[in-house]
Amino acid sequence: MLSIVIPVFNEAESLVELHQEIDEVARDENYDVEVIFVDDGSRDGSWSVVEQMAASDARVRGVRFRRNFGKAAALDAGFGAARGDLVMTLDADLQDDPHEIPRFLAKLNEGFDVVSGWKQVRHDPWHKVGPSRVFNWLVGRLTGVKLHDHNCGFKCYRREIFSEVRLYGELHRFVPVLAHARGWRVGELVVNHRPRKHGQSKYGVKRIVKGFLDLLTVHFLTGFGQRPQHLLGAVGLLCFLLGGVAIVCLLAYRVLSWSIAAWEPWHMHTSPWFYISITSLLLGAQFMSIGFLAELITAYLGRDTHAYSIQERAGFQDEEEAASGRRGNRADSASP
Repeated sequence: MLSIVIPVFNEAESLVELHQEIDEVARDENYDVEVIFVDDGSRDGSWSVVEQMAASDARVRGVRFRRNFGKAAALDAGFGAARGDLVMTLDADLQDDPHEIPRFLAKLNEGFDVVSGWKQVRHDPWHKVGPSRVFNWLVGRLTGVKLHDHNCGFKCYRREIFSEVRLYGELHRFVPVLAHARGWRVGELVVNHRPRKHGQSKYGVKRIVKGFLDLLTVHFLTGFGQRPQHLLGAVGLLCFLLGGVAIVCLLAYRVLSWSIAAWEPWHMHTSPWFYISITSLLLGAQFMSIGFLAELITAYLGRDTHAYSIQERAGFQDEEEAASGRRGNRADSASP
């Protein structure tokens, strides 16, 4: 089965047409599919459309959040509900073309575990395209995963990836990076990007700042997530080294000033460098202590809660099925 997860936020005008296109592809290619719409706190009637589609098509299921929790939370909920061996993600705004799905599956069969779309020709305003290209370059430099379009929501995964990769915050665009860090094979595919037909873009200037901060987080997680002391401890040792060298130099200067009769005795506490060196030593101790605490947290603590609250569901057979999906998701995330 192919599970298609679609996060939705105020896209009521696009959902019926998107469902029709997916249905057309599934019939033409004879796919066994399920379509999971995750309503991320929409206020335009999107959930009513999802309920109608779920009532008329047994392949459609829906999850509704109590409020807007963000795209990463919506995808996480969709992945938890997915029953297929393969999982596709695409946006609900009709800019991603469902007719590209067979090409994704063919690329995946070449031996990849993740296939990310690349909107080589983008139908977006320049203030989105320019920063996005800079961001993609930075991601490639810092993580080693050199995809042309990390921000593209059109992706295909093997479902077992999500037993090792956990989404939170706004890390959805970094799933290929997180998967690559675990040894999964990541590929890329040029896709058709269509102009937006309805509604407005959900991304503004704040996305640039958030994306950069998330990039630093992912760089830390992939490089030091299982060994935080290697980073924090290294910074602490550097502070210790600088503070120690400064103290030794100050002591040597004081001894030298006493040994020369012409010099006035010099008191270390009158120099600002004395306080700078002491501060450096204290910072070193702080970084080392934080590193040890981070190692304890990494080794002994784990989170087993989701960062969202589901209000209601559509298309599920019963609550037992929904609960089993949640239990399976937690069990997968807890597995080594």
